[in-house]
Amino acid sequence: MNVRRLPLPTAVVAAAAALGLGTLSACSSGGAAAGSTDKFDVVASFYPMAFLAEQIGGEHVHVTSLTQPGQEPHDLELSTQQIVQLQEADAALHLKGLQPAVDEAIAQSEVGTKIDAATLTSLEDHEDEHGHEDGHEDEHGHEHEHEGGKDPHVWLDPVKYAEVAEGVGKAFEKADPDHAADYRKNTEALVGKLNDLDAAFETGLKNRKTDVFITTHAAFGYLAERYGLIEEAISGLSPESEPSGARVKELTRTAEADGVTTVFYETLVSDRTAKTLADDAGLKTDVLDPIEGITDGSRGDDYFQVMESNLESLQTALGAK
Repeated sequence: MNVRRLPLPTAVVAAAAALGLGTLSACSSGGAAAGSTDKFDVVASFYPMAFLAEQIGGEHVHVTSLTQPGQEPHDLELSTQQIVQLQEADAALHLKGLQPAVDEAIAQSEVGTKIDAATLTSLEDHEDEHGHEDGHEDEHGHEHEHEGGKDPHVWLDPVKYAEVAEGVGKAFEKADPDHAADYRKNTEALVGKLNDLDAAFETGLKNRKTDVFITTHAAFGYLAERYGLIEEAISGLSPESEPSGARVKELTRTAEADGVTTVFYETLVSDRTAKTLADDAGLKTDVLDPIEGITDGSRGDDYFQVMESNLESLQTALGAK
């Protein structure tokens, strides 16, 4: 997009030079440099944000994701090249509380339009397996503390994701008014598809045998709340935290009491813990994907396809007819 660019901070220029970057126009995953196209350049923090930008922006946007396919987003550290991408963009779209390094970089950047998806819907406290708000160390001794104790995984609830989509659409309209009508039309189409997905979950999970499902990663609190389910997570909101022996025993008892058949794991994190629990309790394992990134191992090519796969997995595990 042809807009005036603010000068890059001296620290960024110096860091780029130190790393031998021949130019301050960093190449995006799409092959073009953020800020160098005639389109509305959007830097998104990770897949669910990039998907929104692409669906709403359509042909008018050039989207770069800071988190690459297959990369676990929670602990993302930005390179100098990515910080430069932020400086050169027309807009930055992120979900505050999920990726601290991204939050900090966007706050310090001079991007004209900063869109925080966490402000576009209501975030809630979802307690971890011990009944406390998330804030614990993983096996590497790193502390994980989500913003204000709030669960950031709103995109797994189609209704909340639709609320975020509407806010992003309005932000695009304001920042790039020449294409406002198209952004509005694309947003309406996306919200319609998300409403259809919500209806599919509502209908598909009726007449189930149990409400309880076990996952390795407490990412599905909003989805569970939306459809009247109970998520029992082996770990907390951080996918890398290790459960205690007492927690594993507790889940084994829960599985027996509530007719749980399956322990769910995700594509971007090791399934070792899930399989250990499943073996001990005589349960099956299956994938319930938090859709933090799309890879060759994903059960679908985009958000909607993977969510439909998640619905099928839940129907089987919960005995839904």
